Amino acid sequence: MSARPIAPDLFDRPLARRRLDRALRAGRAAGGADFLLARAAAELADRLALVKRRFAVAADLATAGAAAARALAADERIGFVARLAPLAAAAGSGPFARVVADEERLPLADASCDLIVSLLALQGVNDLPGALIQIRRALKPDGLLLGCVIGGDSLNELRQSLTAAESEILSGAAPRVAPFADVRALGALLQRAGFALPVVDLDRAVARYGDMIGLMRDLRAMGATNALVARSRVPLRRDVLRRAGEIYAGRFADPDGRLRATFDMVWLSGWAPHDSQQKPLKPGSATMRLADALRGGKEDGAKGG
Repeated sequence: MSARPIAPDLFDRPLARRRLDRALRAGRAAGGADFLLARAAAELADRLALVKRRFAVAADLATAGAAAARALAADERIGFVARLAPLAAAAGSGPFARVVADEERLPLADASCDLIVSLLALQGVNDLPGALIQIRRALKPDGLLLGCVIGGDSLNELRQSLTAAESEILSGAAPRVAPFADVRALGALLQRAGFALPVVDLDRAVARYGDMIGLMRDLRAMGATNALVARSRVPLRRDVLRRAGEIYAGRFADPDGRLRATFDMVWLSGWAPHDSQQKPLKPGSATMRLADALRGGKEDGAKGG
């Protein structure tokens, strides 16, 4: 039987790590553009507060800063916290263990964690299904994954503007903004990885800028500039950049002239399977026929009208 072909890498991960390292080191002195990470960390704390249970061992996987690990350490229901940082510069400090790790090759034993969280990191892996399978294996039965990735229509305004300008001036366009998975696809990936009770929902953040260059500066400060394998190695020409800024301002400006930039933050949650979890009813086990239920609904509606 022939081997299944290996899909080519989408991201140049060594380049992405170097850019993140540069951004983190610059951010220590100048203050990085961390508003998305701060928003995600605050939301993480709120979501964890809704889960009424204790977690003996929790891991923060590949979050660019230590905000998630600090949120875990501040939760009295969580015992031991490990931070699996993407880089030494990202390890941070706090009441948690620290190790540099690759989110595509987890250094976690099977069934070793009660909780794994990850903020704004997993959208940059080349094998997201494989990463999710590793996370599920690292969770104890009835352990929880709670993650947030950039997805959906994120940076659609920038993508459209750069593509239109480059096509207009150069009669062709190179990929400048990474593609992002949509909500439905991410839900399917959770199921494929073997998670029980998967839930996916979207938190849309819209940032506003005086011009397109301000957005690009923030992306550089986040370490989130173009790291696609298929990217052009030729620097973006000044006339293309200027035209892209004009298109952006013409299509995506608010009445006050400031420009919108969409960031779709997609939240993922799923549980490692366990016998105590809710199960769907077996076919034929319902106590009411669907036809009867629908008929009752129509009668009730007619009376209400």
